[in-house]
Amino acid sequence: MSVESKVKGHTYPPAYVVSRVKIAELARAVGATDQAHFDVEVARARGFTDVIAPPTFAALIAQQGEAAAMLDPDAGIDFARLVHGEQSFTHYRPLIAGDEVRPTTTIERVRSVSGHSMVSLRTLIQTTSDELTTIATSVVVIRRDEQ
Repeated sequence: MSVESKVKGHTYPPAYVVSRVKIAELARAVGATDQAHFDVEVARARGFTDVIAPPTFAALIAQQGEAAAMLDPDAGIDFARLVHGEQSFTHYRPLIAGDEVRPTTTIERVRSVSGHSMVSLRTLIQTTSDELTTIATSVVVIRRDEQ
């Protein structure tokens, strides 16, 4: 089954609170050694209110919105056929422990290429006071059914 084009424009808004623990876990997992990810005083000395997340932290938040889009029954996406195609981020400021963010994922485009469905998603990660921190874009490929 191909992805339903009627989902183009659907928006998926999960909520997320950035925490020191999650920042430290991800920083260790990706080998980030900057002490501003672990030590509040180091981060404050650089002008932040709390520890800052590595740039890759935005992927964790964006994937939650993307998962909501992928699970939308209207989309008709078969996870067994899903392949991650590409991902990019535009950062406007670091995510900071204590940030309450409202990521909003929108399916921007659904197209068919050689029988495969290409789904383009865009996630805006904003604080609850509407400050944009990151824009994440991704493309997933839903391989065609060989039957």
